[in-house]
Order: sequence, then structure tokens, then C-alpha cells
Amino acid sequence: MFYENVTPLEDALKSNVFPALETFPCPHDTSAAATGCVRIVFPEFTCVCPKTGYPDFASILLCYLPDKLCIELKSWKLYLNAFRMVGTFHETVTAHLFNTLNSLLTPRWLLLAGDFYPRGNVDTTVLFETDAPRPKGADLLIGPYLPPRLKSQ
Repeated sequence: MFYENVTPLEDALKSNVFPALETFPCPHDTSAAATGCVRIVFPEFTCVCPKTGYPDFASILLCYLPDKLCIELKSWKLYLNAFRMVGTFHETVTAHLFNTLNSLLTPRWLLLAGDFYPRGNVDTTVLFETDAPRPKGADLLIGPYLPPRLKSQ
């Protein structure tokens, strides 16, 4: 059965099944101005509901103002793809991704959203943002990402 192949997130973390996230030095000096935001959208995120074993699909939005490091895109893609058979709740996986990137990059500002597509008439969006003031231009990057249902509010 499909559910028998699912690994709970806690077990996956203990077993070190996720590939390493790589970084590179930020190519511009962000210390002088609150600008230079990076926006990465991963529209094909998949994990598994730990209660039902059904797949959950989401779009993951990452926006951040780097300090000294940037995330290397291929390693980020491979990391996210490793969740395909991991059982976790929407809130848990979004918090995990946010905390992992915040610890790894120590950015000046970070926002991470998991927009999980409806299943069984339930639509979930989970968002985490650091306490730092939102940088100039960040709203321009976040706005186009918002689902149509949120743009009209």
C-alpha cells in the first residue's frame, strides 16, 4: 500500500535522508540598503498527509533579503523534492523549511509560505516571516504570488 512507503518527518530528519543545502556568497552588499530581495517559487512541492497517506501538493514561496549567503537553487530544488514520500502536516513542514533556511542563511529578512492546494474542500496557506522590517520592494515580489482568492481581499 502507498501509505506503507511514507516516512514521518521526524524519522526522515533522524535518518538524514535530505540532501545538503548549499549556499554561495551574496554577490552584492545588502548592508547599506534594505533592497536586493530574492524571490524563489517552487510550484510543485509534494509531501504526504501523515493521517491519510494521501499526497499533498503545494507551492512554496521563498523571499529573503540576503546578508552574507544566498541559497543555491539546485540544492534547494533537490531538498524540496526529497519530501515527496515524507509524512508531515502543512504547518510542520512549512515551519521546518522556514527554520532551516533562517538558520542556514541568517538573512536580514525572510518570508516563507506554503500554499497547499485544496483537497477535500480544505485550502491551507501557512506563512512564516522574520521580525525584521519588510525590505523595500518585497511587497512587489510577494503580491504576484498570492492566489487569486487572496488578491481580491
